[in-house]
Amino acid sequence: MKQQGLLVDGKLRNMASVYLFYQGRILLLYRQGSKVANQVWVASAGGHFEEHELNDARACVLRELYEELAITEERLENLCLRYVTLRGAKGEIRQNYYFFAELKGADELQLSSDEGTLKWFSMDELAQLEMPFSAQFVLEHYMAEGRYTDAIYGGVANGEKVVFTELVEF
Repeated sequence: MKQQGLLVDGKLRNMASVYLFYQGRILLLYRQGSKVANQVWVASAGGHFEEHELNDARACVLRELYEELAITEERLENLCLRYVTLRGAKGEIRQNYYFFAELKGADELQLSSDEGTLKWFSMDELAQLEMPFSAQFVLEHYMAEGRYTDAIYGGVANGEKVVFTELVEF
């Protein structure tokens, strides 16, 4: 039996991102120059796993946050993994880990990024922004449901949308 689709080689791309909030607003990055997500609004910071981080998405997101924004864990409140998504794209399986956190004292920081332009948005502005496929549905789900729970959600992209289910331990 011949397998269909582009993903038969099992090539993986593991990434982690963090969305930062402060006083009811969310910090996003207009990413420029990236091979994976270019000229779209993405999470505050994020990127690919280093080999030693493959079993520790939190370590990856904290490293990326420090490298991209010079923010350490001490500046964060309630950092937590909330979404894990899977998507087939460009011959690989893209696995994304989405974290959310409150940024303490953001008005004291001179935030900038070599990855693109940072901007704070109100929640009602998010629907109009161009974002990567999975990220768009993560934020949409978070705004409608996820922000009211402590649940972690798994999502699988089917080409039209990302279908979420709550991950439970059993």
